[in-house]
Amino acid sequence: MTGATTFNQAQAEAKESWVPMIAIALGQAIMSFNVASLPVALSGMVNSFQVPPTTIATGIVAYSMLVAGFVMLGAKLTQRYGALYVFRAAVVVFGIAQVLMTFSPNATLMITAQSLCGAAAAVIVPSLVALIAENYHGNQQATALGALGSARAGAGVAAFLIGGVLGTYIGWRPVFGILIAVSALVFVLSFRLKPDHGRPDVRIDMVGVILAAAAIILISFGFNNLNRWGLGLAQPGAPFSLLGFSPAPVMIVVGAALGQTFLAWTRRREAAGQTPLVALEVLDSPQERAAVYAMFSVVALEAALNFSVPLYIQIVQGRSPLATAVAMLPFNLTVFIAAMLIVRFYDRFTPRQIGRYGFILCTLALLWLAFVVRNDWSAVPVLIGLVIFGIGQGSLVTLLFNVLVTASPKELAGDVGSVRGTTNNLASAVGTAVAGALLVGLLSSAVIRKIAENPMLPPEIQSQVNLDSITFISNEQLASVIARTTATPEQKAEAVRVNTEARLQALKFGLLVMAGLALLSIFPAGRLPNYRPGEIPAE
Repeated sequence: MTGATTFNQAQAEAKESWVPMIAIALGQAIMSFNVASLPVALSGMVNSFQVPPTTIATGIVAYSMLVAGFVMLGAKLTQRYGALYVFRAAVVVFGIAQVLMTFSPNATLMITAQSLCGAAAAVIVPSLVALIAENYHGNQQATALGALGSARAGAGVAAFLIGGVLGTYIGWRPVFGILIAVSALVFVLSFRLKPDHGRPDVRIDMVGVILAAAAIILISFGFNNLNRWGLGLAQPGAPFSLLGFSPAPVMIVVGAALGQTFLAWTRRREAAGQTPLVALEVLDSPQERAAVYAMFSVVALEAALNFSVPLYIQIVQGRSPLATAVAMLPFNLTVFIAAMLIVRFYDRFTPRQIGRYGFILCTLALLWLAFVVRNDWSAVPVLIGLVIFGIGQGSLVTLLFNVLVTASPKELAGDVGSVRGTTNNLASAVGTAVAGALLVGLLSSAVIRKIAENPMLPPEIQSQVNLDSITFISNEQLASVIARTTATPEQKAEAVRVNTEARLQALKFGLLVMAGLALLSIFPAGRLPNYRPGEIPAE
């Protein structure tokens, strides 16, 4: 009788409806679509708001910063009030933020809208994991987790395609208008999810919330302003100086110190039997910590590439959002497919093997791109590099998420979700911020050096151009600036040539830096679990 009962339970589990998963997947998709649409809309927003590309990057950083800073609070709200109810409420807030985004008259309101999106996503992210744990079990749960990763990648593909077409022929605003309708659809579909019950006994550690949020916001804000405020000494653009030093690196150091304070505070609460903001049990083992380190690296790399390529295509080459979508389609499509198919290899390769192979692919792809990239992103060698990187990136994101979820009991699903959300979004904020600061910094130093060494551009011409505010602009914009000087036609052509070479050099060196990070990430990948599902882990 016991065997029959077990068999019947397995059959019931296998027949669990996938309709609720549509709501969960779309909940992930609206967040991913939103943040993936920002690089595609880059040129449109630059023209609409009359701001530099790095200001648009601040919108991306603001979103990721708010998610990372408050996702742990979102996890506790999920546990206390129930995943389903907080999910619905957050989706409504997200939809309102998209209304604000669609009709933003200036960059300040756009950044505000993205911050509101980030606050909503901070609740949605942990609730998604908890909803999967509530609605699916066993093999279905593993498949659902894979689908969640695929929804993220699929939304990125859709954002580039839809954003490219609409941005080219209509404008960037309708791209975000679509999310208003999809948010309403997610809200309606959420009534197909199993209702869960909150735990009123869960206490929210407000000291932990303040420490975690302050640490993440300071780190993100510091990285985002490294180039503008100065890497060492304070630049003229810095709001203030600390004994002559830039506040940006100080923010990063203080943020890291607050992060360590948060961990110490959390351990103290756990030792006292009080409810922590996040259960450090989900990071107890070296394998789980390795998964977090590896996840941070791969998401930061993806964010850096997703910002760098559209920046180059739209701003440097002056091409349309549709051209950006076409150029990035191989990468996003490959990430989507790899995230879906990697689960089929779990019974053949261990997480450690997949992790190492994934980062090796990312390293090789970025090195390849650094050497073959030219002014034509449609070139076959460039497409090959993007596809190889997509295979590694898509495989790693799904794998690392699965390692974290399967290593923890169901009741800690919300904590796993918060760790995943914090890691992903902090990595996205840092990756985007560092890419912007690195590329602009490299461009500035290369331009200044090349102009100083160029006999065709004497000091009297250089003095008429502000070399302290060099950023990524198109050749047309540069030509209009040079036209207001006393430069001869030959000198104007030389200035455009120097800027074009410097931009490409900056991008190549940036890709080499990314390749170095991918190479270093092979080491934490070597600490991932070394056994297949069903095997007994070696002590």
